[in-house]
Amino acid sequence: MTRILPGIIAMAIVVVASNILVQFLFGQWLTYGAFTYPIAFLVTDVVNRVYGAATARRVVFIGFLVGIACSLIGTQISGEFGPLVTWRIAIGSGTAFLVAQMLDVAIFDRLRGGAWWQAPLASTLVGSSVDTILFFSIAFSASLTFIEPANDIGWAGEVLPLLGSGPAAPLWVSLAVADWSVKLVLAIVALIPFRLIVRRFGAQVA
Repeated sequence: MTRILPGIIAMAIVVVASNILVQFLFGQWLTYGAFTYPIAFLVTDVVNRVYGAATARRVVFIGFLVGIACSLIGTQISGEFGPLVTWRIAIGSGTAFLVAQMLDVAIFDRLRGGAWWQAPLASTLVGSSVDTILFFSIAFSASLTFIEPANDIGWAGEVLPLLGSGPAAPLWVSLAVADWSVKLVLAIVALIPFRLIVRRFGAQVA
């Protein structure tokens, strides 16, 4: 457990920080959470490469439990605009995180024997796509208001041109598309720290 503790802590910090930051816009179409959450895939992939799929699943699950616990605490703490973490965001984040990360582990493990960059890139791209769809739908879709009726997400349902110039769509759809685009870019950028970290830790566990 000691050897994977840094991974568990990193995962929990990423989940909690992203739950809070996703509620604040960076520019017009992005949330600050778009820049922090992709780190979770980097953590999972590093653990998977160095310690194996079983250990990666353990890190994901423990990080999931810790993250959910912290998120639930956040729902009880009021900020300037209400709870630091709403119930819908906590549920959406938890569901998307667990499904996407477990999918990431499975895909990575299947592609483990290929070129060093194939497994982390493919698993992160698929996992990020699934995560984006699940999270934004659960957290902001008007069709799921029954999850938390008291939470006013009217702002997310405002119909605007997609990303300012496309067909009309709810604001949360533009946020999701922009978020997904950032994740795709960061999936490629993350190959650099992935390679460096795996080389260092790989030498220690070889």
